[in-house]
Amino acid sequence: MSSTPTNTGPRTGLLARVDQLAERLRSQPNPDPAAEAELVVLRNEAFGELAERAQASAGELPTVTDVSPPAASITAEDLVLTDRSASGLRRAFLTYGAALLPQAIDRATVTTLVEGIDHAFEAFDASRSGNRQPEHQQWFVPFDPPGFDAEAKLRGWNRSGGGIWTTDSPRNHFLLLETLRTAGVVQLITDYFGERPALSVDKSTLRRVPHDARTGDWHQDGAFMGKGIRTVNVWLALTDCGVTAPGLDIVPRAMDLAETGTEGAHFDWAVGPGVVEKVAPPVEVLRPEFRAGDILLFDHLFLHRTGAEAETMVNDRYAIETWFFAPSCYPDTQLPIVV
Repeated sequence: MSSTPTNTGPRTGLLARVDQLAERLRSQPNPDPAAEAELVVLRNEAFGELAERAQASAGELPTVTDVSPPAASITAEDLVLTDRSASGLRRAFLTYGAALLPQAIDRATVTTLVEGIDHAFEAFDASRSGNRQPEHQQWFVPFDPPGFDAEAKLRGWNRSGGGIWTTDSPRNHFLLLETLRTAGVVQLITDYFGERPALSVDKSTLRRVPHDARTGDWHQDGAFMGKGIRTVNVWLALTDCGVTAPGLDIVPRAMDLAETGTEGAHFDWAVGPGVVEKVAPPVEVLRPEFRAGDILLFDHLFLHRTGAEAETMVNDRYAIETWFFAPSCYPDTQLPIVV
């Protein structure tokens, strides 16, 4: 897909319009579906202006020197980010490849987001079946800017795997960014990059994974995002998962890109089980037990997969996965959305 924004060149004033519209929406007592859909479009159109500013002021990731290698035996508690600063996040990534923010989102907000995901899936399915109703409008509005080559079948493929792009659900997109802003996650990532971040259309996904899902393929997202990028993925659990619902299997240590397409890999972008056995030591594969409201942060080098046990898991897993990018080195394979 093309990363070309809908505008033909950087236009000034669009970032201000994004901020003004977002502020108006958060101050209103009731949702405004048309304005929320407009905001998604504006966030894409404003990227040219953001990227131009970022190129002029971009710095480096925080420098930290007190990094120790991880111990062989790691638990989820070791991943908890106690120093919620840019340097603290960098230290966590250089040690464990990830950082855990336990109970970052309150229970009421979790419930709202879960209900929003259900509404989005219902609206998507109604749109596909020709049974779309007025109440579906705020929950599913396909974002298809000029030059975006996502065909309907790509959305269908994503849906078959339990996902819908967050930008295709303007109400959920607004709710999510407001949730992460209020929780301090957006500011943490901004400080980490040293610049205002951007998202990607097809790397921001509402997930409703069925309880009988199969275990996924090991992968590092950096294998298909491009080189020289700076990223933070925000993996927000909206269901207790890892035991009774599908979770994540992770290799909790920093590493470079691993070999792909070999030693049992099902795809050319996947890391085979044989390779995982070689690159994981000294740590062991970990399947954390997440609680609804937990956030796991990691970058594009983090080795992970969907962790599932179809025979024993009984609950579907709700989550939202959102990749943040530094605009000064934004990958040309992605379609940008300003935060």
